[in-house]
Amino acid sequence: MTNSDVIIAGIGQTTVGEHWDVSLRELALYAMEAAVEDAAGLRPDALFVSNVLAPMVSGQAHLGVLLADFAGLRAIEATTIEAAGASGGAAVRAGFLAVKSGFVDVVMVVGVEKITDKVSEEVDEALAATLDSDYETMHGLNPTAQAALLMQRYLYETGAPRETFGGFPTIAHANGAQNPKAMFQMELNPEAYIRAPLICDPMNMYDVAPDADGAAAILITRSDLSPNNHSSTKTASRVRIAASDITTDTLALHDRPDPLDFRSARYSVEKALFQAGIQRDQVDFYELCDVTTIHAVLSLEAAGFARRGQGWKLATDSSLNLQGELPISTFGGLKARGNPWGASGVYQIVEAVSQLRNNAGALQVPNPKFGMVQCLGGPSSTAVTHILELVD
Repeated sequence: MTNSDVIIAGIGQTTVGEHWDVSLRELALYAMEAAVEDAAGLRPDALFVSNVLAPMVSGQAHLGVLLADFAGLRAIEATTIEAAGASGGAAVRAGFLAVKSGFVDVVMVVGVEKITDKVSEEVDEALAATLDSDYETMHGLNPTAQAALLMQRYLYETGAPRETFGGFPTIAHANGAQNPKAMFQMELNPEAYIRAPLICDPMNMYDVAPDADGAAAILITRSDLSPNNHSSTKTASRVRIAASDITTDTLALHDRPDPLDFRSARYSVEKALFQAGIQRDQVDFYELCDVTTIHAVLSLEAAGFARRGQGWKLATDSSLNLQGELPISTFGGLKARGNPWGASGVYQIVEAVSQLRNNAGALQVPNPKFGMVQCLGGPSSTAVTHILELVD
């Protein structure tokens, strides 16, 4: 470890769920305060907020200054970053670059979303704005329907048995059942998956992550400024950001030569592995984007953990379980933990840090050294990949 290493010094999160009695600013503050406490009081010089829906659902834009003011951090740099479902990862990358450049010593990244400020129909309309407005949204497409089209095409091309997709939410719920911060702390019976009602053929209700309220925060700094001890772990374990990449593809799905090739996810993983100086088989766990089951399958294929058209087979063995070769969704993923859109990418980082600190309790992956985290905006229109490393 060198003094120029970028370290995650503190983490904080709220429970994911329906926070009817808490405002957006209060929800964010709870996560921010927890991150500061975990970092032994380290104070940020800059604040990057990741959010997707607040202007449309909560009626609140300009979140950077709102949250800086509410948290007592007036006069610091503060801004909001939006990249659909990849917003959290994009904000973490912005924080990483700010600290790595030397222009900022300590960055707070907080992801926050308050879905329950509107009824579901209004939320669906707001989420549809993350697609191509002229050529997709105007014709009635929304993110769930778009994913259903991808899944239908995948089933047609590969001949994969429809019921095998249930392995992915089953893994997520098995882990989420032991995560006190998860929205759904319950296991999923495979038979229940098969019997579940369709919401957008061929996807049923267990194929789609639930929209939810939540906030997660991290503090990023240089290794020479990071406190020696974490209040949550009482150890000197440190986690550095070994790689950070963001790659984009077309926004509209129909503009791609192959809609089942998540190219940006593939390129982002390849560049992140190169930055970190590691091979794919050195990754000890993978926090992937399971906003739908087809996203999980195509992400595993794009990342090189499965061959094209073979990703569905990974859910039929034990390789993705906590004790397997490549644990995924170790705290429940978006599916069981819940999907607070702009905050999900930050939750993934918080969870990965907990794993690398050996602080995951019953959800602990055995002796992890490297964790890979990827969040996606849409069908990999934006892909953000981070590789985190335990350095001491």
